[in-house]
This record gives sequence, structure tokens and C-alpha cells, in this order.
Amino acid sequence: MTVFTPREIVSELDKYIVGQKDAKRAVAIALRNRWRRQQVPEELRDEIYPKNIVMIGPTGVGKTEIARRLARLAQAPFLKIEASKFTEVGYVGRDVESMIRDLTDQAVNMIKTEETEKVQRKAREVAEERLLDILLPPVRRPKREGVEKLDDSEGGETSQVDVEFSKVENENSTREKLRRLLISGKLDDRYVDVETTDRSQPMIEIFSAAGLEGMDINIRDMLGNMLPQKKKHQKVKVPEALEILTQEEAQRLVDMDKVTKLAIERVEQSGIIFLDEIDKIAGREGTHGPDVSREGVQRDILPIVEGTTVTTKYGPVTTDHILFIAAGAFHVSKPSDLIPELQGRFPIRVELGSLGKEEFIRILTEPQNALVKQYEALLQTEGIALVFAKDAIAEIAEIATVINQRMENIGARRLYTILEKLLEEISFGAPEIREKRIDVDAQYVRDRLRDFVEDEDLSRYIL
Repeated sequence: MTVFTPREIVSELDKYIVGQKDAKRAVAIALRNRWRRQQVPEELRDEIYPKNIVMIGPTGVGKTEIARRLARLAQAPFLKIEASKFTEVGYVGRDVESMIRDLTDQAVNMIKTEETEKVQRKAREVAEERLLDILLPPVRRPKREGVEKLDDSEGGETSQVDVEFSKVENENSTREKLRRLLISGKLDDRYVDVETTDRSQPMIEIFSAAGLEGMDINIRDMLGNMLPQKKKHQKVKVPEALEILTQEEAQRLVDMDKVTKLAIERVEQSGIIFLDEIDKIAGREGTHGPDVSREGVQRDILPIVEGTTVTTKYGPVTTDHILFIAAGAFHVSKPSDLIPELQGRFPIRVELGSLGKEEFIRILTEPQNALVKQYEALLQTEGIALVFAKDAIAEIAEIATVINQRMENIGARRLYTILEKLLEEISFGAPEIREKRIDVDAQYVRDRLRDFVEDEDLSRYIL
């Protein structure tokens, strides 16, 4: 497992996210502190609690993208979920404990994948033997009653044991020849009939009360264990058959009790939950209607963040040391509209700034997954070289800034809309275009988008 320093984490985030230095530093420190805590003496380790973070900033500035990229760097159970999905206990909807169950499911899948990779070599060997049995079924020899009389004298008749030994030797020789052909790929075009265990669970739908979402999964598992396992026959080519058998053998070799134990431990010690849209559950004091339920959701989230034990189908999971990173635009509400107890559980607040023309230019060109690079790669599949001039990129950034100022500020997401409209004709006619190089300059951008920029009503609905 790779352990990143805070500076390396920020450097990795810089490859995909422009600006927002403070937010990157905050999550980098929080992620590094997960590793630091593991190095502390055990008697002090349980006393060190994570410092949860709230990221505050308008939509489209990189809050969710930071979470997505952090998930790949964390190498730990990571769950991104919208706080607006939850409802107070007693209302129809998901209860807050389901996020811990989802996180545990992810951890189990993560550990299972790791354990499967460890036994992959052994599984491949066993699968190879099973495939050879299919290609060359072992000969069943009838049992003989009594004992054959053997003539060991010189010039005597060949004994029955020698005959049987010769058959076995020939069979082994043929098997080894088949093995060499299999490894060399000379049997790849041959079809074989493979029998595997059908692991699909019985279709059953259970309507459970709030807090019992996991009940239907437990009943499915229970019924799956009670019902006899079905066998499934598939006629596939040799390479695919080898993969199918390898996967089945790997599942048999993985110790699920060990997987479950490690998964729960990893969730409790290094789990991270990203709570997006937390501003949607921040209700003003003294209001009525849906705000009552919003405050109820906050009260339900509070014990999870403080530290409690949640029952999952894998066993109880304590949340004391799970790191929570919350994010919200807070356009209508303010962080102070959250209940005081919940505010106190998120001691680190980071503000993400709005994006302007300079940031848009960098977003279009600098990141590894920059929008301009994406469109160039897409049209390259049609044999067209799409080339953006510097003044074209500056013009796109300028238009995005103007429209964001004139209407709702949706940040970098405005660039997606503008580029789609800009390249609509090229994308539609790409298969028939004979020119293999298309240059996009500032004049082309102005010509294509002039009507939408000048007509405010049109840009309100199109861009």
C-alpha cells in the first residue's frame, strides 16, 4: 500500500483540480493523519479522534472532484453520499446508518479483491487441472475381483500391473502434451463445455420499515444458503473457460471469515465518508415544514459522527475513528444554520473560491483529463485532428465567466455546456467530414456562440 505525504497528495490532486489550495491542504493533512495515528502507541491511539472537515463553496468549484480523486489516493474504504438522501427516523426514505452499511460493503469488496489476487496463482493452477480434465477426461477403470496372478519369471507373460501402469503412463504423457498446447495458446479456438456453480441470489423484494434496509439482503443470503446450489453449463472457448474456472476456484480459496474481520477493522480504523450537499439539511431556526425533517436528519447524523455502534450484516461496526468530510454550497443557508452539536463535530472549515476566466483557461488545458484533451481524443477516433488555438480557449473562458455572472454561477460545469454547443456541428458531421484537421480559433467561437451570448433569454435556456 502506497503511503503519500501531504505534499504528494496535493501534487496528485493538482493533476486534476485547478486551484483550491486550502481545501487540498486540509484533506491532505487529514489523510496523512490517518497513517500517523496507526504509528502511535496503542494506548494513545484510541484517544486520537479524526478532525472532520467542512468544505464551503459554490457549485462547480471542485468539492466533489476533490472527493473523487481522494477516494483513489486513500486506498481505504471510501463512500461519497449526498446528505439530502437521508430522512429522519419515522419518515419514508433512507436512514443515516445505511451509510455505514454501504461503507462496510465497500470494504468487504475491497478486501475480497485483495485476497483474491493473493490466491490467483493457486486458483489458476487448479483451474488449469480442471480444464485438462474437461479436454481429456480421466479413464475410469473397472474394479477387478480377486488378485491377478503375476508371472515374474524371465520371458514370462506381461503382468496386469504392467499393463495398467503403461496405460497410466500414456495418459499422463497425453495430459502433459495437452498442457503444453494449452499454455502455448494452440487450443484457444477450441470450444469446451464448462460446468460452474450459479451464485445468483433468489429474486425477492422485501418492503421494510425505516432502519431495516439491510434486512432484505440478509434474507436473500439466508435463502441462498438454504436452497440447493444450481449448476450452470456454458459452451465457451478455452481462454474464456480458463478465466471462468479461475474465478470460481479463487472464490473457493478466499476465507470469507477473514475477509469480514479485516473489512470491519479497516472501516473502523481508516474509513472515510464524504457527505455532499450537507447545506440541503441545514434548516433555519423557527421554520416549519420540511425544515423539521432536515433538523431531524442532523440529529440522526450526530451520533454517527460522534461515534456509535452500527449493526451491519457483517457484524457491529463502531464509527469513532471514521473521518467525515462534508461539503456544501450554502447559497440559501449558512454553516451556522446547522445544529450547534453538529457544527462542533466539524472543527475544520475550508472555503473554496469562485472560478474566473484565468481558472477556466487552466481547467480547459492543464489537468490530465482537461476538457479540450477529451474532445480532441473523441474526434481522433473519427480520424479528425481537432486543434484549439490559444485565443479560442481564452474566448471560451471569457464567455463562461460572462454567463456565470449574468445568471446562476455554476462554476466549471458551464464549460461542458459551452463546449458541447460549440462543437455540436463538428460532432454530428464527423463521420462525413473530409478534412482531417479542424482549427478552432476565437472567431469560430464567436460565430458559433454569438446568438446565445447576446440574447440573454436564449442563453438562459441553452447555456
